[in-house]
Amino acid sequence: MYRDRILSGGSLTADEALELVNITDSSRKKLYDTAAEITRHFGPRKFDSCSIINARSGRCPEDCKWCAQSAHFSTTINSYPLVEREVCMDMAAYNQRAGIGRFSLVTSGRTVKGEALDTICSYYRQLSRDTDIYLCASMGLLDDEAMERLAQAGVKRYHCNLETAANFFPSLCSTHSREEKLTAIARARRAGMEICSGGIIGMGETMRQRVEFALELREVNPVSIPLNVLQPIPGTPLEHMPPLTDTEILDTVAIFRLVHPRVIIRFAGGRARISPYAQREALRIGVNGAIMGDLLTTIGAQIEQDKTMIKECGYDF
Repeated sequence: MYRDRILSGGSLTADEALELVNITDSSRKKLYDTAAEITRHFGPRKFDSCSIINARSGRCPEDCKWCAQSAHFSTTINSYPLVEREVCMDMAAYNQRAGIGRFSLVTSGRTVKGEALDTICSYYRQLSRDTDIYLCASMGLLDDEAMERLAQAGVKRYHCNLETAANFFPSLCSTHSREEKLTAIARARRAGMEICSGGIIGMGETMRQRVEFALELREVNPVSIPLNVLQPIPGTPLEHMPPLTDTEILDTVAIFRLVHPRVIIRFAGGRARISPYAQREALRIGVNGAIMGDLLTTIGAQIEQDKTMIKECGYDF
């Protein structure tokens, strides 16, 4: 039985994971309880919290069909260049006071270079001096030099989502490839940064593709997997995508936990589309981290509300 093997330090095989695509109502409780046991066994009881700032917004040349920031689509997003230094510092200080463990600058666009990279690195150097918060970055397909400069400025973790299964990604984005993402991840790792990589569910993929995606993330070996639930943005090609059910979301969380027993599985965007019951059940069966506060272009749950729910679900914060 895979339960005992995983708890003993082994792994779920690809065939076993793919068999879970056919989960039935009668076997679902056992799946969830097994995932919950694995979460308790391997995961820390201290909840892994992080927050992000939309450091550069809109006008992105990439054509990711889910994204409000793409210049290819007509959305109501506010577009702006780099946020002012004071805004960034104030946001980081606010999150540190709120007890948030990590803070990341996130920029729209394919990459960051030139004067923008110089400015961002200066922000990170100041954050390293003035705060104790753990620094992360999410800035697209950076080259080796840019990754090294971020690491030298104090960034400890780099985020680059694979987004979805390899056989589904080309239908959602044509301006860059999964291979380019893997190259960027390898560059970040060479520069000495940890890797955070996950994706979005509910973009039209099948349950089998979600399981394939979980298995494919093994080659990335991230320390953190953010799971977003699609928040359809008016003006994007996915604006009319029907929502996932709570059961589909919870099945995905449980399977990701079995495939990745030790990784932090992180609530990310789209949580407003999940019922309060399902959010709490997800915290039981696999989710042990979250992006907290306001998200990039949609509203996240408020920090204090999050903290209350997290503590009620048995985590330390």
